[in-house]
Amino acid sequence: MRKQHFEILFIILAGFSLYISSCTPGSCFDETEARVKATFYSYETGKAITADSVTLYGVNMDTLLIYDKTQKLKIVEFPLFADAQFCRFAIRINGITDTLGINYNSYTHLLSKECGYTFYFDVDTAFHSVNIIDSIAIEKKTITTLNEENMRIYY
Repeated sequence: MRKQHFEILFIILAGFSLYISSCTPGSCFDETEARVKATFYSYETGKAITADSVTLYGVNMDTLLIYDKTQKLKIVEFPLFADAQFCRFAIRINGITDTLGINYNSYTHLLSKECGYTFYFDVDTAFHSVNIIDSIAIEKKTITTLNEENMRIYY
């Protein structure tokens, strides 16, 4: 009789374990926000460089301060917004300010069952003022959650 009790107990515990694990949502450890990743380059040498100080904020977006006099940056990351097709940012590199505008389209993308959906973006054009920035090159037009260089800012 004892053997039957252990078998029944084992079946109940195994069933309960499967029930608990099947109903528990998995955790999302992936990056879930697609951001533009822009690297600084010297327009004279064409090599990647570090900016001494960077301030970056959204134009006409009072609460969007992304970097505030952040020192020694090689790469800046900044958001685009799914409810817009154009964003403009002010970027101050080593004390000199330029504006940077981006035209784009957004679309939903399924990351995983655990992480759900996010928005990816396709950049159409980027433009800038010419105070410290010499030029901008779009290296990868699709903005995703992957760690890939999207733009190069030459100054």
